[in-house]
Amino acid sequence: MEMSNKQVILREYVSGRFPTEADMYVNTSNYISLKVPPQGSTVLVKNLYLSCDPMMRFLIMDNSHHRMTKYVYCTPGSPICGYGVAKVLDSSHPEFKQGDLVWGLTRWEEYSFITNPESLIKIRHTDTDVPLSYYTGILGMPGKTAYAGFFEVCSPKKGEYVFVSAASGAVGQLVGQFAKLAGCYVVGSAGSKEKVDLLKNKLGFDEAFNYKEEHDLDAALKRYFPQGIDVYFEHVGGEMLDAVLLNMREHGRIAVCGMISQYNLPEPQGIKNLMQIGFKRLHIHGFTHRDYDHIVPKYLDFVLPYIRQGKLVYVEDIVEGLENAPAALVGLFTDRNFGKQVVALARHDNQSSNQT
Repeated sequence: MEMSNKQVILREYVSGRFPTEADMYVNTSNYISLKVPPQGSTVLVKNLYLSCDPMMRFLIMDNSHHRMTKYVYCTPGSPICGYGVAKVLDSSHPEFKQGDLVWGLTRWEEYSFITNPESLIKIRHTDTDVPLSYYTGILGMPGKTAYAGFFEVCSPKKGEYVFVSAASGAVGQLVGQFAKLAGCYVVGSAGSKEKVDLLKNKLGFDEAFNYKEEHDLDAALKRYFPQGIDVYFEHVGGEMLDAVLLNMREHGRIAVCGMISQYNLPEPQGIKNLMQIGFKRLHIHGFTHRDYDHIVPKYLDFVLPYIRQGKLVYVEDIVEGLENAPAALVGLFTDRNFGKQVVALARHDNQSSNQT
């Protein structure tokens, strides 16, 4: 049996700038067989939800020295690749069977053949009582990133002072809430008044500020952290990191998750305050979520009870249909999204109907 298979195709590599909608196009003329080949280990999935993530910027550029291991990279003329939630339709892999729900690396199309099924994580039957779109975010890669970076890398202590940049994004909004659960004081930065209000009034941050309104980031951090910062969750880099280094306390920890301000610069900004690392005996640790694949069961056991009890808030920005996926991805880099950006392809029976 063959089915039409709508796809979002990468037109050309994107280098030296953020992607635009013109870099992608929607293909409606592709057809796909709904049976996997008998040889090999292949899983055929129907994609339900696709995740828009900043790391996708690196998957669509032709720049080998930026390449990260364990990822499927996009090539011009082929579907965009990224994380998603899917349902297994057919499988020649012994660990996956028809009807299984999974999350992991897939492609931006209605149906995908996954030839490296080790990249898929099966969703436990006991854990499908929450919206499946959460596995693109709080229960998926961003959630694992937030948990690993905050708890495993930074080892927070009750009463410590925590700063989160890009705090309203998919990872940042969780780091802030994890910090509050750990008994910390937490401040976040974001790029609009609406996002600052979200951090303070819905996500429970102690304070938040709009970095675009601050002419002196060092002065802003001194205002919000008169006693200094113990833990910094880094998403931005550049001037923000330089200012943070001046305001770290002795033996502070910095988890480096991303540096979005540097991605398109022909020459990355130099950091002037690196001497603070030695003066204050700072620990700076770069990581990716793939370093912590082994903690997924531990993380789910930690976070799911808080979700079920309503003690964690997770904000999603969901758009419907593959035809709207390019605009959703582009919006991620122009600050248009409000919370975790998700593309819904096919609603599943358990999906909550009252999400943002």
